[in-house]
Amino acid sequence: MSRVLFVALGEKQVMSRCLAEDVGISALERLPKGGVRLVCMSSEGAAIMARNLKSNLIAGEAVRELHRPRKTIW
Repeated sequence: MSRVLFVALGEKQVMSRCLAEDVGISALERLPKGGVRLVCMSSEGAAIMARNLKSNLIAGEAVRELHRPRKTIW
């Protein structure tokens, strides 16, 4: 199972839910159209969070923000 989940909640809500379930977060990234991309430390943690956040999961592909420039700077 993938460690990545796309969730239609805010960062603080996702962090508090992960803390309550004792699931480690590897990365948490805001999505441009709302929600967050959650990367758990383990696939087991992702499975736990998928069950707990089932009604808030974003179906299909979610658009992420670009982190690198399209053209090189130099």
